[in-house]
This record gives sequence, C-alpha cells and structure tokens, in this order.
Amino acid sequence: MASQTNSDVTIIGLGLMGRALAGALLTAGHRVTVWNRTTAKAEELLARGALPADSATSAVNASPVTISCVSDYQSLQQAFAPVADELDGRLLVNLTSGDSAQARDMARWTERRGAHYLDGAVMAVPPTIGTAEAVILLSGSKTAFDSQRPVLDALGTATYVGADHGLSALYDVAGLSMMWGVLNSWLQGVALLATADIDASTYTPFAVRMAQGTVGWLAGYADQVDSGTYPPDDATLATHAGGMAHLVAESERLGVNAELPRLFRSLVDRAITAGQAEKSYPALLEQFGQESRTS
Repeated sequence: MASQTNSDVTIIGLGLMGRALAGALLTAGHRVTVWNRTTAKAEELLARGALPADSATSAVNASPVTISCVSDYQSLQQAFAPVADELDGRLLVNLTSGDSAQARDMARWTERRGAHYLDGAVMAVPPTIGTAEAVILLSGSKTAFDSQRPVLDALGTATYVGADHGLSALYDVAGLSMMWGVLNSWLQGVALLATADIDASTYTPFAVRMAQGTVGWLAGYADQVDSGTYPPDDATLATHAGGMAHLVAESERLGVNAELPRLFRSLVDRAITAGQAEKSYPALLEQFGQESRTS
C-alpha cells in the first residue's frame, strides 16, 4: 500500500449519507478508503476509484482521518471496539446522529486511546453533500478542525461550533426543534384555511412572509434573553395570550386539532401566573427550564 498522505480519508458506514460523503471526497481529489458491513454498498464508489477495506481495522489503518457515519452509537461502538489499539495519533470525525451525552462519552473513549475526536452533525440531505448548501457542524479539538479543513470543506460548509464535543448534537436538536416548530405551525394554518376551501399553495406565500417577519425579531429577542430583561416593546405576554385564545377557539369551532395552540397558550398562561404578564415574549424562556406538566 502507498504511504499515507494528508489527503487520505477513510469512510466507515455507507448508507445514503456515507456514500454521499465518500463521493464528495472523491470528487475533491482525495484518496478514499471505504468499509461497510454490507460490502455491496461500496460497489459504485469502488468504480469511481475508492479503495476497499476488508475490516474496520484495515480501514482505519489506511488513513490518518476516519469519518464515521453509521446508524447509531451502538453500531459505532461495535465498529470501533476491534480498532481501539489502532487509533493512537489518528483523527476520528463522527457524523453519526446521537445526543450530546453520547458524543461526550465517545470523545472520552477515543481520547483515552490517544486519538483526536470531532463530533459532528450533518444539517443536509445526501444530494447536497459537497456543496455550500450542506452545513456540517463540528465540535471538539479546534486544532484538529483547522488541520483538516481541506477534507472537511470538501463535504460542505464545515462549521466549528466549539470545544465541547456535545455542542454539535445540541445544535442539531435545536435546529430540528426550529424546523418542526415552523412546519407544524404551517400545517396548523393549512388546516385552518382548508375549512374555507383555501388550498395550501394559496396560503403558503402569506405563511412565508409571516415566518420571515418572525425571524427578523430573533436577534433583538436574543439580546433580551442574554441580558435577562424583557421590555414589551412590541407586545406583552398578556396580549399574546388573548391572540392564542382566539386561535384555540377558532380551531375548536372549525373542527381543527387544537393541541398545538393549546400548548402555546398553556406556556403563556403559566408565565402570566408567575407574574410575567407585562413582559415580552422571550420571558417565556423560563417555562422551558421547567419540567413539563400535564393539564
């Protein structure tokens, strides 16, 4: 085997995302070694010039950098357990989805074996990998991140979020919360307008304007959160509560599921009970720091 260079990369895990990652690295001119429990998934990549490995151990030994993207942390640990003695001095970039505790545990396991570790989250779908549209969040060693920028940048927009290995996972779930919040609220609106025979395509341009306008408030609201002061420059929580009551009542009257707006209202009602009626909407943050309650 030829000697390793900084352009050598190993990919472990060849699902849709793993194959996309390997393909982007090949396109960028890297020498890529691939391994997957199901060898058939490597065929297209081998035809493009990827090198096969017959085991996880030989795959890790082939490159100074190994990128893993498997189904879960249990699979990740199973793949790397036989390789534990081969990791010294290498970099493991883990793009397997999981939570922040799992990321920190994996970092400790890896670093005890003399390796460097970056935990990551892929905020993209496979067809966008290798383009600027694909955001790859990474946390852990800044030195390791900087030293492997050519590799990481080949995957998309590589974004370092901090030294805490759990940060990528936290950003990931926070981003998903934002995504599902927007999508579920849009669906609530679609259901409401459908009762008046307004289709989703007609409603959506208005929904987009509302979403974009709301996004414009976030920077100012973030300043309020960071300072711990909530001046009601636009509206008080009491005003929001009145609007939410209308949304709940209208949904119920029209036979549209009102669980989501009832949740909104319950959070605001609790904040008002806690004496925050005349504060701005971000004061609701305190409710997110409390255990959930059932009404």
